[in-house]
This record gives sequence, structure tokens and C-alpha cells, in this order.
Amino acid sequence: MISFLRKHKLLSAVASLIVVGALWYLFRPEKLFINKRVSEAAPFAADRDAQPIYTGTLSGKLHETSGRATVYRQPDGALTLRLTDFHTSNGPDVHVVLATADDPGLQSTVPGKALASVEIGALKGNQGDQDYKLPANTDFAQYSTVAIYCERFHAVFGTATLQPF
Repeated sequence: MISFLRKHKLLSAVASLIVVGALWYLFRPEKLFINKRVSEAAPFAADRDAQPIYTGTLSGKLHETSGRATVYRQPDGALTLRLTDFHTSNGPDVHVVLATADDPGLQSTVPGKALASVEIGALKGNQGDQDYKLPANTDFAQYSTVAIYCERFHAVFGTATLQPF
């Protein structure tokens, strides 16, 4: 095997580059050092009638996560999830989702368990204040937990249990 690799140095080098490229794409190690700050205006800044209806404090699971998750009902009935004073690790495929409080994936201390969840959207940034539109028919009695979730590795970065405001 070693003599084959010596004879085919170019082939070995190309194969090594492909493997390194694939590993980089999967793990995106540069995101460990890059923070993306978002600073969106509050959903009620333009209309003072928006009301908070649920709120919860974000806490870390597999990554340090902090901040507050609040659901606002707009005068037209639209729902907005707002993350404030938010901070978490960056990652390759991180999303904001709603999950059931008893989902086994939320209790896991290792990556790998997929969540049965409602997709809210890709995480806009790993720091700052940001808003996400929620489906109008969201059932908060069933989906009462906001989770910051890495789709690629099925890893829960952090969660907030929503309580009535």
C-alpha cells in the first residue's frame, strides 16, 4: 500500500485535498471564530399595539446560549418571535425551531437526535436582536419550546420554554 502511494503521489495529493475539502464543508471550522451580529428593530417599534404573548429565557444545551425569546401578536394577528440580547455559538446549519417540551432530542447531551419540530428559519446571526415570522396557526400548547438547532448534526445549542406573558 505504501509503495502504491509513493508511486502515485499526485493521485494521493488530489485524494487528500478532496477529503480535507469535504471535512471542511461538513464542519465549517472557520465559523468557530466568526461572529455575526444582528440588530433588527423591535416588531412593535412602528406600531405600539403589538403585544407580547409568550416569553422565555434561553439557556445553553450543547453550546453556551443566552438571551430572551418573546412571541408578539401584531394588531393584524401576525405572530413574531423576537430574540433579544441573544448570544450563541456559530455553526454550519443553525436554525430556529419550535419543539415540543417532551421531545427526546431536547434532553440529549450529545448531538445526533433529530427533533420533531416546526421550522421557523435559518439563524440570522449568532449575536444580537432578531425577529422571525411565525406561522399564524402555531399551537403554543403543543410547541412550547424555542430551540436553536443545528440541522446538519442534530445538535441543540440552546432552548427557551415559552410561558404566557
